[in-house]
Amino acid sequence: MAQIIAIANQKGGVGKTTTAVNLAASLAVLKKRVLLVDMDPQGNATMGSGVQKNDLLYTVTDVLLGEVPIETAISKTEVGYKLLGANRDLSGVELAIAEQKKREFILRDALQQVEQSFDFIIVDCAPSLSLITVNALAAVQGVLIPMQCEYYALEGLADLTQTIDRIQQVLNPQLQVVGVLRTMYDPRNALTRDVSAELEQYFGSKLYETVIPRNIRLAEAPAHGLPVIFFEKSSKGAVAYLKMATELVKKTKVVKKGQSA
Repeated sequence: MAQIIAIANQKGGVGKTTTAVNLAASLAVLKKRVLLVDMDPQGNATMGSGVQKNDLLYTVTDVLLGEVPIETAISKTEVGYKLLGANRDLSGVELAIAEQKKREFILRDALQQVEQSFDFIIVDCAPSLSLITVNALAAVQGVLIPMQCEYYALEGLADLTQTIDRIQQVLNPQLQVVGVLRTMYDPRNALTRDVSAELEQYFGSKLYETVIPRNIRLAEAPAHGLPVIFFEKSSKGAVAYLKMATELVKKTKVVKKGQSA
């Protein structure tokens, strides 16, 4: 059964979609069966996977509206994982499903139909707390939070953890923070080091040892519709995300052992 993980942060510009795409690609390189679900109307994770968002015959929108089964909407990519893509059509879904019963659980119910086919399902969330994002958080087992080590990012982190607590209490009892990933990391910056120390004190083992550095290849890769490991596999960004994916796999194995004990 798949590990289903949301990549989320209510603050934009922290490397959320970059993490979703590059984590999915790195897990695929590690021979894991991966599905990337784009739950952001901007469709950046779709484009970053080398798929033209406006050319898709079916998207996550069609799944949420109940117009096609999820298996029909999942597409192959050239970068090793499968994709449930998104485009601007997703913006109108919230109003369309607002009056439905169990509207918060549409994605969860859909993913249950395919989770046996994957080792990891990565869900890229929009930065806003909408019904679409609530659907994502109700469908996953855990949240991975990418964040920059700066003051305003800490404020956004507090808001997100409160949101996760509310979702856990009302909709998804198993939801928890499974990791915090430091992105755009510059160890020469004193504030970066200070915030990093605070994160380590608060999150302990949930803070990933791997950090994602500022890297020009990482920034350039989306323009080519490629995860960085396929764009420039020797770059610092590619090496970091592959290391991070390896760390995730190890953490997942530890959790599974604990559950079976």
